[in-house]
Amino acid sequence: MANQYDKANHLIQKIKSCQECAAQLPHAPRPVVSFNAQSKIALIGQAPGSIVHRTGIPWDDKSGQNLRSWMGMDSTGFYDPNILAIVPMGFCYPGKGKTGDLPPRKECAPLWHNQIFDLIPNIQLSLLIGKYAQDYYLKDKQRSLTQRVLHFEEYLPEYFVLPHPSPRNNIWMKKNPWFKKDVLPVLKKRVEIALH
Repeated sequence: MANQYDKANHLIQKIKSCQECAAQLPHAPRPVVSFNAQSKIALIGQAPGSIVHRTGIPWDDKSGQNLRSWMGMDSTGFYDPNILAIVPMGFCYPGKGKTGDLPPRKECAPLWHNQIFDLIPNIQLSLLIGKYAQDYYLKDKQRSLTQRVLHFEEYLPEYFVLPHPSPRNNIWMKKNPWFKKDVLPVLKKRVEIALH
């Protein structure tokens, strides 16, 4: 296992020094990723926001607070790489667009995801957070995010599909009260099972 830890640490260092998209980013690259050979749950989200770009700590914002609440986890467990692998679709903050952050860069997932997950043999559950992660990992391209989340049980046990926990999605939450009532209790239970 020590060898797997070394390989994981080596890969993290490679990712953190990545310059693949440097010319396309509005700032210096600052890849954000966290995992080790023991990680049990994978969080596959979008891309770091401006706060995370500043701090270098994944999910270090309101979205992260919401996500931890959804999962029933505190910060200690959430930031323990023995528990969670935090692997976004884009590793660097992509910059601002007209209505929010730009989409994750398309180069990251094909370049790094397989290499990462090859080193994490114990993943019990992968959370696909938001449309970009779902579009990349799921075959049903015709379904909307809402349809996927409504039928979340169809993707289990491998994937748990979720909307993005951004406060921007509060309107979506109000329109879809079933999410809080029917989906979140199952998520908490699945997280608990994956950790034991």
